[in-house]
Amino acid sequence: MPGSDPTTPPVLVVGATGNLGGQVVDELLKRGRNVRALVRPASDASGLEQRGVEIAHGDMLDLDSLAAAMTGADAVVTTAAGYTRRGPEAQATDTTGNENLAAAAHRVGVRRFVLTSILTSDQTPDVPHFWHKKLAEDRLQELDVPFVALRPGAFLDQIATMGGDPLEKGRLVWMGRTTVPLTFVLSSDLAAYLAAAVDADVEPGERVDIGWDRPVSVREVAELMSDRSGRTIRVRAVPSPVTRAAGVVAGAFMPTIKDMAAMFRWFDGGRYVADTRRQSELFGPPPTAEDAVARLTAELADARQG
Repeated sequence: MPGSDPTTPPVLVVGATGNLGGQVVDELLKRGRNVRALVRPASDASGLEQRGVEIAHGDMLDLDSLAAAMTGADAVVTTAAGYTRRGPEAQATDTTGNENLAAAAHRVGVRRFVLTSILTSDQTPDVPHFWHKKLAEDRLQELDVPFVALRPGAFLDQIATMGGDPLEKGRLVWMGRTTVPLTFVLSSDLAAYLAAAVDADVEPGERVDIGWDRPVSVREVAELMSDRSGRTIRVRAVPSPVTRAAGVVAGAFMPTIKDMAAMFRWFDGGRYVADTRRQSELFGPPPTAEDAVARLTAELADARQG
């Protein structure tokens, strides 16, 4: 790991205590960058501090704390997503929180703001957590913040374990049509791209799709995982009508269920597909589906043995 110059302004990572954000921190440190992490006062930051990360206490719902955390930073990378936490402040994080991040970046004048967005977010007003990312992009542009938005596909490492360890259970759980090709990513690959985007040769306001060499269906993922593991992995699918009905019934008191149902309905339409040409120009050839699934399968196997 290259050593960092202590006089170099740090990169602020928002969401550094999460899975993706933690991997972004590691990637930045590998590149010799100084890293500052935005951490809520009640969160445990000891693991970050042990890796040499500077801690800035603050909250996405507190604009002044964000501006203070960004002061002196060269760039900002945010992986924060309220939807994945599903807590009482989930929607506020994805709306007010992103609004505050844009306002703070504008106030402080950061050189670059790297936003973790979502593939096709600009086409999906009926999928709230997708649309919130589109609104975040728009607000950064309105405030003339020099930003780049990476728009990844679905996180296979999260989806593959929705129903438990697929190698142990012998199945992947899916909600909808299993034969529709769509774009997937791995968190580790996206983390590397987010770190690289801090200094990538991009125009302000670029939106960059992130994916593999081609879209694949969940059924093909299961076949690739079966080939790699030597175990039969099947797909257990919840039919689309059931998913939609659940979204209607539960949506009144559990908005995230309605949101999730809308997301899988969008997946069923076959338009959740990345154009990876710009990704290739900036970060090199995208992973092949075979390579990505092989790496995930190996990680799951190692976790079982560990």
